[in-house]
Amino acid sequence: MLRDITIGQYYPAQSVIHCLDPRVKIAGTLAYIISLFWISNIWGYVAAILFFAFLVALSKVPFSYIIRGLKPILFLMAFTGLINLFQTPGKTIWQWGILQISENGIRTAIFLILRLILLVIGSSLMTLTTTPNQLTDGLERLLRPLNRVHIPVHEVAMMMSIALRFIPILIEEADKIMKAQMARGADFESGNIFQRLRNMLPLLVPLFVSAARRANDLAYAMEARCYCGGEGRTKMRPLRYSFADLAAYSCMAVYLILLFVLRRW
Repeated sequence: MLRDITIGQYYPAQSVIHCLDPRVKIAGTLAYIISLFWISNIWGYVAAILFFAFLVALSKVPFSYIIRGLKPILFLMAFTGLINLFQTPGKTIWQWGILQISENGIRTAIFLILRLILLVIGSSLMTLTTTPNQLTDGLERLLRPLNRVHIPVHEVAMMMSIALRFIPILIEEADKIMKAQMARGADFESGNIFQRLRNMLPLLVPLFVSAARRANDLAYAMEARCYCGGEGRTKMRPLRYSFADLAAYSCMAVYLILLFVLRRW
């Protein structure tokens, strides 16, 4: 299951989405996530799904690879859906004791599960098509106005980039530690959820030690290369908008306008 986490991983490919400016992908992802909370009817979700399918086709990232990121949150989706299904008031369809299912509950549960699915795979598509260095450059350029209020934008972007880059590294390290402990007789599969969480405790200590060691090595490497923040630094490949980036902004604007029309309708 650890290898099913796709946030922070990069899928190399030659596609239109991969070649877009990282600022476009960051702004587009934020707009898409916000739009999911703005949708109020089934036609809005249909438009969001079709728009995402269009982006997946352009990205050339296998859809089976993208939906792998849903496996770690299946329990969360099921639990949240059931809570909304049985606890949302409305016209009762079925009732047994304190449990009841209403029309609003069914609608709310379906919409919430769809929203969670689109949130996860939508965020995954950005990281799968953007390298950590590109994310750092894009965040730094987008947040550059905050430099005027003395916020260290470059350092913030660098920390976020390092955090994203460490996700697949720590996942691989945790997988190795888990296999080593399973070879020594550890059991991570049997028992209920509380027993499984308790069995995971021996995994956390060596993983934390490994993460601290990697962070310390990274700090020494940055100091050895005389890293001193973003002041006065230049870029080998400065970010510049192209026609494809402007077309991507236009597509996002059309999508948001369509959602507005569907919401009013």
